[in-house]
Amino acid sequence: MEGIEQLAVSFIASAAFAILFNVPKNTLLQGGIVGTLGWLLYVGAQQLAFDPIVSTIAASFVVAVTSQLFARIYRTPVIVFHVAGIIPLVPGGLAYDAMRNVVENQYDQAVQLAAKVCMLSGAIAMGLVFSEVINHFLRRGRN
Repeated sequence: MEGIEQLAVSFIASAAFAILFNVPKNTLLQGGIVGTLGWLLYVGAQQLAFDPIVSTIAASFVVAVTSQLFARIYRTPVIVFHVAGIIPLVPGGLAYDAMRNVVENQYDQAVQLAAKVCMLSGAIAMGLVFSEVINHFLRRGRN
């Protein structure tokens, strides 16, 4: 039951952030699906005992690939789906905890959490970039 709740919340969060960023209304469902797929892969990889960094790279790669696919199908810029889909993977809670520890003068914990936030953020970027590079090479090969 917890898995269904997580998928529902990831869908709602993705769609809500899509609304916040003024994406076209006819792409809200697809944006939610992209976010849900990314979160599903992330949680699945975590349950298989993968490192959070590896799980994040894989999930953001899937988000990017799905976003590119939806962008072609619905003739919409890919960023519309990237923005909505990547939201569940953003380490906002960890960033909050890092800053809270700074305020509480617990710098050792703050540095550890901030380093993890930076690595997870970098993993998101790497997954998106890997997908774009592969997409570029595949397109170049067709021409």
